[in-house]
Amino acid sequence: MAKKKKKREERMRIEFKGKNLILLLAGIGSIILGFYTLSLEMITLSPILLVLGYLVLIPLSILLR
Repeated sequence: MAKKKKKREERMRIEFKGKNLILLLAGIGSIILGFYTLSLEMITLSPILLVLGYLVLIPLSILLR
């Protein structure tokens, strides 16, 4: 029983190394750039950057192993 619990905990752990860290930082950068362009009233570019950061890059950095 203890082995199953330990194995499940290993699968549930999120580690940001290599590709995951790069995707996470790219997502955060995209979000920051999106809010900056929103303050400059670039109405077409800012939503694209925000959606890219929130809905693509950050989830990919969490889901990819």
